Amino acid sequence: MNLWNTLTGKDITREYEALEARAAALPGEHHTAWQQIKAELSIYSDFTGRNLIPILDSVLELLEQTAADGQDVHEALGDDIPGFCAAITGAEGARNFRDKWRAQLNKNVAKKLNRLGE
Repeated sequence: MNLWNTLTGKDITREYEALEARAAALPGEHHTAWQQIKAELSIYSDFTGRNLIPILDSVLELLEQTAADGQDVHEALGDDIPGFCAAITGAEGARNFRDKWRAQLNKNVAKKLNRLGE
């Protein structure tokens, strides 16, 4: 990976555009689900969104496969898309900003408590 592309985010833009090009070929209901999934997963993004690219790629692959098999979106994802997104990000280890801030706060409090106990 080129350092300049990494710093400017051009590599992410390229990968995201490739995902969108693949998603454009999805049938109507699958494409609507893709849009909903992107919106739901955005809360789990880090500053750059780099952590979501592998998750989005996997989800898009699932949608492409279900469309190719002629399955309904609800058969593959269920009726609860926000729950589906929460489950896959938990499985993939993606954390949202609240989780990161909570961990940082807990770490800072633990440091303060250790200093008080000395």
